[in-house]
Amino acid sequence: MVYRRKKYHYGDTHLRKKYRTKRRTKDLDQIDEDIKPENAEKLIDQEVDLDKPGSAQFYCVHCARYFINDQALHDHFRTKVHKRRLKALELEPYTIEESVRAAGLGSFKEPQKRKITTQPEKEEVSAKKQKTD
Repeated sequence: MVYRRKKYHYGDTHLRKKYRTKRRTKDLDQIDEDIKPENAEKLIDQEVDLDKPGSAQFYCVHCARYFINDQALHDHFRTKVHKRRLKALELEPYTIEESVRAAGLGSFKEPQKRKITTQPEKEEVSAKKQKTD
């Protein structure tokens, strides 16, 4: 008899696509828009939404994730995943002007590094908001 290898994963491309999009997170350029001060304040101090974890009250702006309570959010701030995301956000995202320069229509400029710190506490944001009102 001839040995025939079994193909365990034949025809499961539709499943791979489904799982890849199911766990999709925001890209760095989308998060860059979120960490701007006016957008970050809105995301940290959100309305209560019972469909999201922790009623959307504990949100990490840099990782675009919701947490169930304040302790889980503070534990997340100490993880490697969060620190890697902060490191990745230090470089400014590519712009159209930069792509034009890369094509040879301008002089090269190195990408600028910026200092990214962990988001402020929710109480600090709400106190600052009340102070300006």
